Amino acid sequence: MSRSIHQRLLGLFTSCLFTAALAPGPAEAEPPTTDPYFREALFYAYQDAHLEALERLDTELGQHYGIDEPKLDTLYPYLGQAEFSVGDFELRYRMHHRAGRAIRAVIEGDVDPAVRADATYRLARIHFQKGQPADALVTLDRIVEPVPDDLRNEIRFLRANVLMSLDRPAEAVEALRPLQGSKALLGFADYNLGIAFLEEGDHAAATQQLDRAGRISASDRETRAIRDKSNLVLGTLLFEAGEFERARSSLDRIRLDGPYSNQALLRAGWTEATAESYERAVVPWSILAKRDPTNDAVQEAMLALPYAYSKLDVHSRAAVLYERAAGSFGEELSKLEASAESIESGQFLRALEGEEIRQDKEWVVRMRSLPDAPETFYLVSLMASHEFQTALQNYLDLTDMRRKLVEGQRSLDAFSQLLQTRHAYYAPRLPEIDRAFRRLDAHMRLRLEQREHLDERLQKMLTTPAPRLLATSEELQMAAAIESMQKRLDRIDDSDRKHTMRARLDRLVGVITWRLETRYHERLTEVHEKLRDLTGHVDALTERYESFVRVRQAAEHSHVGYDSQIAELRASSARSIERIDGVKEHQGRLLEAVAIRELGIRRGRLESYQDKARFAFADSYDRAVKAQAR
Repeated sequence: MSRSIHQRLLGLFTSCLFTAALAPGPAEAEPPTTDPYFREALFYAYQDAHLEALERLDTELGQHYGIDEPKLDTLYPYLGQAEFSVGDFELRYRMHHRAGRAIRAVIEGDVDPAVRADATYRLARIHFQKGQPADALVTLDRIVEPVPDDLRNEIRFLRANVLMSLDRPAEAVEALRPLQGSKALLGFADYNLGIAFLEEGDHAAATQQLDRAGRISASDRETRAIRDKSNLVLGTLLFEAGEFERARSSLDRIRLDGPYSNQALLRAGWTEATAESYERAVVPWSILAKRDPTNDAVQEAMLALPYAYSKLDVHSRAAVLYERAAGSFGEELSKLEASAESIESGQFLRALEGEEIRQDKEWVVRMRSLPDAPETFYLVSLMASHEFQTALQNYLDLTDMRRKLVEGQRSLDAFSQLLQTRHAYYAPRLPEIDRAFRRLDAHMRLRLEQREHLDERLQKMLTTPAPRLLATSEELQMAAAIESMQKRLDRIDDSDRKHTMRARLDRLVGVITWRLETRYHERLTEVHEKLRDLTGHVDALTERYESFVRVRQAAEHSHVGYDSQIAELRASSARSIERIDGVKEHQGRLLEAVAIRELGIRRGRLESYQDKARFAFADSYDRAVKAQAR
């Protein structure tokens, strides 16, 4: 096989080298977490809303790092997993630079060896996606045991793809051999091994391996697609080698409703035509010629089918088909012109931004069937271009970002309205509440000072007893009465009566003093108990007081002091929207330029096909007339 054919095959069919390697592996499944905000981020991530997941998880991590006691936070047990998930979400959102930094932080941190192996694998995959296979290989070499069993084959598969990118197919073959039979990589590992053999120059081994990959039993769509691709590559190799019978057998295994059916039917027809079996070539080409006329293979079949009839000397039928093909090519050229005009007028970009279309995973295919949307006629073919795909995704990301910023501005408007409503509610009420609170505050402070004074006196009485201070009101009245009588007694002139009355008063004083002295400790204990009860009430009152202060501050802070922040956010959002509009306009022009250029290539091909069809029609018509005359 010539080197040009070899390169053409690799350029046409090795795209799946990247497909399986970059598909999410089982190691990326997130274990359960009890943190509600982390769970919310995972909820969005599982729906492929990775930007929303990033917003929430970044916010949760920022709040976690700002609290005083992080170990009490519900996120703390899952902190490593959350940091790892941030890098994963950034990777899914194509933020490779930030994702690389986040994953490096996990690798260099004190984490479980299995988590470090997973992080290293993801970092290597980032390098591979960015077109840095040498860095990817160095990163893969840093992976050490233990490696999770469900990740081991993913690492080997990525290593094989990296080695293929570095033009080291022999080493890729050795990396792919242990993966044969892997259920997770069924079909992909088999196909890639065949491509590795082909790159190495071992065509016999490549043919044998691709034949094995083309016979795999599968029920899922991806594996059946790779099986069809294996048969298509094998059929092309055998066709180029002149082994038409084997090529026919391989191409017959390709499904007629699969993604490679058009190329298979075209190749099957040329296989028969090259073997000069034109009757058999008519069958696949007839099927293919009735399909979507915008497909390259269908357009080629529309020329190949009358060619087969001309070889069978059925010139009248060939002339009819050539005329039909020329008319179809003319219609497609008109569609191309309409598509180009529509793209230049901006209809194409507006169609891409339709939210109702993007809700469907197959929205690109759906766009082709939109009525009155000529800009979408050749969109599926344009999507095959890597440059167009990259520019398209960037444009859609910019559109999403602008939409989120506009929604954020509306949220700021709603927040401002909320603050105004709160201000209107609290403004007339807070002054009266503050006046009542100040009266209550003064009364409370007085009572607290009295309680503190009482507590100090009781503490002194523990070391310096003062029984009189614990007398009851009745005892104090009796003591006051006795003192009053003692003063009046001094004014009595009768000494005998005065002596008798003084003795009685002294006995009463003794009774009161005896009661105060003997009951002092009992009364002191009782007073301390009452003081403890009072302390409980004071503590409850203090707690309510502090709660009121907090609520009062919250009521004021809920509508005061936000004007400058909102104004700053508005200005920042406006600047971001202006910047996005500029970048989006530039990206849109790039997208339109790529689309126009691709349409130009297709226009040139169609014009060439149309010219060939017209000349062939004239020739077939002349031959048919001569045959009829004979």
